[in-house]
Amino acid sequence: MTTLKTAKEVIAERVAKEMSNGDLVNLGIGLPTMVPNYLPEGIDVILQSENGFVGLGPVKSEVSKDLVNAGGQPTGINHSGAFFDSLLSFALIRGGHVDVTVLGGLEVDRHGNLANWIIPGKMVPGMGGAMDLVTGAKKVIVAMEHCSKKGAAKILNECNLPLTGKGVVDLIVTELAVFRVTDDGFVLEELQDGANIEMVKEKTEATFTISSNLKIKQFS
Repeated sequence: MTTLKTAKEVIAERVAKEMSNGDLVNLGIGLPTMVPNYLPEGIDVILQSENGFVGLGPVKSEVSKDLVNAGGQPTGINHSGAFFDSLLSFALIRGGHVDVTVLGGLEVDRHGNLANWIIPGKMVPGMGGAMDLVTGAKKVIVAMEHCSKKGAAKILNECNLPLTGKGVVDLIVTELAVFRVTDDGFVLEELQDGANIEMVKEKTEATFTISSNLKIKQFS
């Protein structure tokens, strides 16, 4: 029996398969926070929040107003978790100790450039830690819907928005496809359930090559 998943659920489930047991993982706000819901059996990761703790866990029955993640959402902490100041938090990030960071994206281009912190003219609370994360993490995964709400392509030959980082993206996961970023540009590695190559080409501005081991995913 096929269950109908939302685009965000499809993306989060696929991103979760990139995690390895014991990874120290930083999740961006929004869609990336769904990833732990889909971790494969036997995979246990340590979640780090840039506002000062490791060991994020599910929210318990009693929500603490003093315990929130980097996006200000209520969260829990596991028994093995620890709190610390921003100095240590960013020492972990800038020191290369974060194995994987999962971030949303506004635009990604064929050079691996990422734009995700601002749309000129729109108010934002600040750039947050994204610039540090894309520089310090060992692996950068962009989890985003394939097109904008207005239908514009987000996977481009060149980013138009102010950059968060240059040449930093390793993997892009959308509800249609999975792309790896190489020195030669994008490589289409997987098609999500219901997608085909023509559909992906139509919704992707950037040129890309197709992996000889292209996988076609079907959810059950």
